[in-house]
Amino acid sequence: MNRRALEGYEKRFGSDHPNTLITLNNLALVLRRQGKYEESEAMNRYAIEGYEKRFGSDHPDTLMAVNNLAMVLWDQGRYEEAEVMNRRALEGYKKRFGSDHPNTLSAVNNLSVLLLGRGKPIESEILSRRVLEGREKALGTDHPSVLSTIDNLAQALEVQGKYSETQKPLQRALATHESTLGSEHLNVCKTLERLACLYEKQERYSQAEEAYEQAYKGFSRALG
Repeated sequence: MNRRALEGYEKRFGSDHPNTLITLNNLALVLRRQGKYEESEAMNRYAIEGYEKRFGSDHPDTLMAVNNLAMVLWDQGRYEEAEVMNRRALEGYKKRFGSDHPNTLSAVNNLSVLLLGRGKPIESEILSRRVLEGREKALGTDHPSVLSTIDNLAQALEVQGKYSETQKPLQRALATHESTLGSEHLNVCKTLERLACLYEKQERYSQAEEAYEQAYKGFSRALG
């Protein structure tokens, strides 16, 4: 269906019309979901070229396509190239909207996750803290995006062996999940399991056992 729409828009309006470009972008996303990364990459590059020609390099739609390309490159294990695209999107959003805009913070978050995957946990931690501060200010302390950022921060801290610091964001996430979702929600169980693993690494075995038991009971009630 996307290919049919794309062909029609190209015939009717040309290759750099906004309707053509958004359909091209949609097709790239569908291809990525199917694991057709090379085709998705090609479509994303066509979209970037079209958006740049139509709107310029710093337009939000251009930056969206740049960010999508970064994700496809990441899927292919081309992490250095993905980082370059992520940084380009981040600089563009920052220039266009400022440091605290949701699009900018999302780009910072994406870069943080990528850097953690590339074995750069210190940089990832710095960026995660920046995202957390901005999202808390804009969205409040219990928004799903804030909790996701807390999780990213906890991962960056844990990789560095900062177990006592890791414990704080995980406990905060646990308390928020319990109050907003209920004690038997899967997010609560997963966070309990992560805390149990953390306690085990610190040789706090009684606390680890208790957390594992709570997680097990929650998973059993939720999943059988």
